[in-house]
Amino acid sequence: MSAQRILVVEPMSSANGLILAAHQQGFEVVVASHHSGDRTIPETLRAYIDELLVVDTNDEAALTEVVTEAHGRRPLTGILPGFEFYVDSVARLAHRLGLPGLPVETVAALRDKSVMRARAAAAGLRVPRYAEASGLDELLAAAAHVGYPAVLKPAASAGSVHVSRVDDEDGLRRAYDWLVSDTRTDAGRGLDGRVLLEEYVAGPEISVEGYVTDGEVVISALTTKLLGPEPHFVEIGMVVQHETDPETRARIEAYVVDLCRALNIPLGIFHCELRLPEGDPVLIEIGARLAGHRIPHLVELATGTSLTRIMLAHYTGQDPAELGAFTAPRAKTAAIHCFTAEGLETFHRVAGAEELREAPDVLEVSVYYREGEEIPPAEDFRALLGHVVFAAESHTAALERIEALGREVRVE
Repeated sequence: MSAQRILVVEPMSSANGLILAAHQQGFEVVVASHHSGDRTIPETLRAYIDELLVVDTNDEAALTEVVTEAHGRRPLTGILPGFEFYVDSVARLAHRLGLPGLPVETVAALRDKSVMRARAAAAGLRVPRYAEASGLDELLAAAAHVGYPAVLKPAASAGSVHVSRVDDEDGLRRAYDWLVSDTRTDAGRGLDGRVLLEEYVAGPEISVEGYVTDGEVVISALTTKLLGPEPHFVEIGMVVQHETDPETRARIEAYVVDLCRALNIPLGIFHCELRLPEGDPVLIEIGARLAGHRIPHLVELATGTSLTRIMLAHYTGQDPAELGAFTAPRAKTAAIHCFTAEGLETFHRVAGAEELREAPDVLEVSVYYREGEEIPPAEDFRALLGHVVFAAESHTAALERIEALGREVRVE
């Protein structure tokens, strides 16, 4: 019997783990990728890929043609999105080929934050006061409705790109001018000009990681989010599990269960970001994908649950337990600290990184930049220069370790 074939569309970040997990489970792994620019498949990943389909994955017609041809040659068992931008196109491909996937009518709310908020609000869930705009005049009218302080963000992007706090009209105009004039792309995509302006919700930020199986929403972990200085919202640290009282946790879990039902997520994993003003959950966004920043790895370390293998199982119609999705935890608490260098323009090295590799609590150290490379502004995920993953005895100990790392490890 030949191996089952899975296709991953444009794997990036945490989704690279899908490739390794599928290879370990004996799947034949096919990847569709533009394989150019910031969509280049790393050489370290190529060893686990059986077939690479080179296609512009942002051209859905071309992607559909190439994937349909590959499926016709040898049928695929499942198709998985490798990044936020491909959740909707993968749902349509799966429906076309009769494979497991999200309902086509669901994915608009998972990619467009305005649709997401509307459906959540219609279900009686608290969302920030918001308005969508496609130009400056509409944006200024939105500000009259939303008020200040507010948060400006693209309607359909990822990685905190151009998400910023604005405190008055001058700040709003500056943030919007930068958003519409920025010619940089992410995964080959620029911004389309549609933005969301929403009220600034004060309070701690967390994410909720879990999955939906047979209509049941399962919460795997809560993640403490540590953010860089405003007006931007760069995620520079995470701790699993987030520590809170039982009543607050119950409210969070009930909110996320109701949200998954309101958005009609019948299968697969999710990553839901919330703010907790006075302990009450308020939606930032939810994605039907693996979280970034090694969060799935932290969840597996602290809980024994592999969201990566659950996703692989759900999108191929298999039992997660049979794919080894549930094992014993390997740490009481797991955390990540990201290296940043606000104000620096050129990368030299991370002083202290080599010493970290020898520390008994450290599980992983990675530096993304090479000497001489330009450091982007500290506005979004592109300003993260590397990370360290470590184990801790408690949530408090993890936060203390992150604070110490911020003092001891320097980017030069």
